[in-house]
Amino acid sequence: MMRIAVPNKGRLKDGVLELFERAGLKAEFRAERALVAQLGSDFQAIFVRAQDIPEFVADGAAEFGITGRDLVAESSRTEIGELLDLGFGRCRLIVAVRDESDVREPAQLAPGIRVATSFPNVSTRFFETLGIPMQVVPVSGAAEIAPHLGVADVIVDLTSTGSTLRVNGLKEIGTILESTALLIGNTGVLEAEGALKATEELVAALESVIRAREKRYLMSNVPRDRLDEVRLVVPGISGPTVVDVLDRDTWVAVHAVVDADAVYQTIARLKTLGAEGILVTRIERLMP
Repeated sequence: MMRIAVPNKGRLKDGVLELFERAGLKAEFRAERALVAQLGSDFQAIFVRAQDIPEFVADGAAEFGITGRDLVAESSRTEIGELLDLGFGRCRLIVAVRDESDVREPAQLAPGIRVATSFPNVSTRFFETLGIPMQVVPVSGAAEIAPHLGVADVIVDLTSTGSTLRVNGLKEIGTILESTALLIGNTGVLEAEGALKATEELVAALESVIRAREKRYLMSNVPRDRLDEVRLVVPGISGPTVVDVLDRDTWVAVHAVVDADAVYQTIARLKTLGAEGILVTRIERLMP
């Protein structure tokens, strides 16, 4: 039984549980507030704070973990390996100053600046690369107020849309990193006998769900004499599947995987070729 450390609350938790369920690993809880859940027969989820997950994985308390790239970067533990970018929980770790500041980019900040952040390690490394000495002002939340109270000159914090910064009279002057949810693993533990196969299977299962998000399965009846043109419209992954239509010798059924953001144009082009009975469905999982 291999353990996966999962965020115990928030949007990351919801996204992880949905991903697991679509991958065939629905979480089974013994009780409503249980901090452990079964994921099929091979995995067990343990629910902990997102910021603690890198340490749980690095120490071997869990073989796998799912948390934000920002928290993995802050941990700096060499025992952690990135296995898969899950593509949700997107945000940015940014540098921001007061609106009235003349500074437009981090390189313009003066030596000795005070930086309010809950990411001291990432912040220190970032300003070291710029050659700017700085002082960390540790905060655990609401960093936006620090410059207005005079306890810091800038902040390093997470943002998704920047609306919280604007409401609090701050402006963004640089991005340190882009963050999404990651599947991580303990590199030492996963090298043990038998662990590699389980890792590959887990990654493949989750990746198949991620791959399917941006695809749709399209089915349509098309005139046989327009098939060459139809193949250009719906090439599919390795070509469309073409099936004879019973009792209609001049028609064939074409099935193909298409890009979700191209469905509108694809249907319009098929209609111009005389297609009928067009059906588009979502895909749960897509293996290469």
